[in-house]
Amino acid sequence: MAKGYWIGRVDVNNDEGYKPYIAANGPIFQKWGGRFVVRGGKFTTVEGASRSRNVVIEFPDYETAIACYNSPEYQANIKVRQPHSVADLIIIEGYDVPQP
Repeated sequence: MAKGYWIGRVDVNNDEGYKPYIAANGPIFQKWGGRFVVRGGKFTTVEGASRSRNVVIEFPDYETAIACYNSPEYQANIKVRQPHSVADLIIIEGYDVPQP
């Protein structure tokens, strides 16, 4: 079964205001089996536009990734994040086919 992923790109405009959002995410993602694959880190934009922070979170499957996003806990935490950042977030199903 293919894993599910959140791919987020974020510009934080208030680091102190953003910290409670980060702190609350750990227990939420753990509840849904999520784990960080990318959390910040050095990057190079080679095409298109970028934001200052990139995050990839892996979930057991696509349905679980969607359920985590729609959970009451995460929906409440979005309200903590939004005044302090601008984000692009997609939820995508992983590739679970033999490689060419």
